Amino acid sequence: MCRYFDENKNIIKWGSEELSIPYYSSTDKKMHKYYPDFIIEKLDKYGNDKVSIIEVKPKKQTISPKKPKRQTKSYINECIRYTINQEKWDAAEIFCKNRKWDFIILTEDDILP
Repeated sequence: MCRYFDENKNIIKWGSEELSIPYYSSTDKKMHKYYPDFIIEKLDKYGNDKVSIIEVKPKKQTISPKKPKRQTKSYINECIRYTINQEKWDAAEIFCKNRKWDFIILTEDDILP
């Protein structure tokens, strides 16, 4: 991703984990800070500046875990991770919408050929 940002002529500037977004976690009933992977400023196809927040995650963490026949610790941990990610991303969506920015989640399907 970093190389892509550096080499893309439409990317004006970018940074990694430079922004914190507050979010509430239902798993521990506390406020936390979410640091998205990237913030980029780019030129859109009309030459206008556009800001995007980008999160890179394994595809497995972006889909709801499938419930096994037996409830395992692994399944419980996957459910907790999925819930936390969803809460972070919901907060990021609102944060970006209020600023007219884009929030984008990329997985290996988006990055790897």
